[in-house]
Amino acid sequence: MTLRTALTDAAQRFAFSPTARLDAELLMAHALGIDRNALLLDMDRPVPAAFATLVDRRANHEPVAYITGTRGFWTIDLAVGPGALVPRPDSETLLIAAQAHFGTRHPATILDLGTGPGTLLLAALDEWSAHGLGIDRSAQALGYATANAATLGMTDRARFALGDWADAIDARFDLILANPPYIGTDEHLPDEVRAHEPASALFAGADGLDDYRILARQLPRLIAPHGCAAVEIGHTQAAPVAALFAAQGLASVVHRDLGDRDRCLLVTLGVGA
Repeated sequence: MTLRTALTDAAQRFAFSPTARLDAELLMAHALGIDRNALLLDMDRPVPAAFATLVDRRANHEPVAYITGTRGFWTIDLAVGPGALVPRPDSETLLIAAQAHFGTRHPATILDLGTGPGTLLLAALDEWSAHGLGIDRSAQALGYATANAATLGMTDRARFALGDWADAIDARFDLILANPPYIGTDEHLPDEVRAHEPASALFAGADGLDDYRILARQLPRLIAPHGCAAVEIGHTQAAPVAALFAAQGLASVVHRDLGDRDRCLLVTLGVGA
């Protein structure tokens, strides 16, 4: 079998995925021990024996990032695996919104609530010369975050702690990042998400708003003067989440992702706060 045929066959088995061909190429590159660009530049290589096992795993709806152990996000690559939410391109909207808020300034202190494998915090620290704290209730996820900080050479600027949102935090930060669970418990999700990624990072009560209610109460004491919070939302949640924040005296502006869907609320202290 040629490499091209193997990729075509694999993509056909991945028909459930909207990125079937890309999935096949990433798995082939992983099996060969090269990056995808090198694969695309040389398609005359023999098919490695390990590829078949990787295809079987993906055909069982296991996330590609769990199979390869890595996922690119913003300007960095992160180690990920079971117990950690897979970084998604839509979440980069939070960093774009923060860039727009700060302009030529830069945040000196950053808090990432629900940091998972360190996704948003480490990407922000790669963007700005700052120090940051990542909080998560999952020790397993924090294991990935700590390892990622070490790989990226950020252990002197990033620290992580086990916690439940900001319950134990008594400080203000220039930038707060949060990608909380926002899926309603009865909402449909693809098998690769529901069956593999941690439920605690996905589901937030019947309406998907439980964790926003907690964040709305906490953010007013966390945002430093002239600072902001960038909070990810589901694409139908801008109005109800903004209302929760407004009830606590917070102002928010919607930012849209590359698919033109509501994805982030950029939150600031209200006038007079």
